[in-house]
Amino acid sequence: MQNFNAKFKTDPFQRCYIFSLDTISFIDQLPNKRSSWVIGDQLLRSATSIGANMIEGRAASTRLELKKFNEIALKSANETRYWLLLLRDAKLMLTQEEAITKLLCELEELTRMIASGIIKLKQKL
Repeated sequence: MQNFNAKFKTDPFQRCYIFSLDTISFIDQLPNKRSSWVIGDQLLRSATSIGANMIEGRAASTRLELKKFNEIALKSANETRYWLLLLRDAKLMLTQEEAITKLLCELEELTRMIASGIIKLKQKL
């Protein structure tokens, strides 16, 4: 089991997938308000876009193309952070602040992994 945990910590594709699932579960708990619907919709799009672009990049035919998909994933991660912070600061989910904090922490780690990968790709181009 340790090998699985070690691999999970360094596998951005699996972590993005789990992050998407966690975000979906979180969004399903948003209050039934118009503002929550709008922000939740944007959050769902940006959060799931991170992993989708990472997977698209996996099938890239060149390093440049891979770098572009990773850059899009990074932009989606930054947008996701914005929506999570907006939900937190608008106090739309007072009982879910811990869930937001967990999502933000995981997002921070994913963002660093993606940014590191982009830097390495730029060095190879």
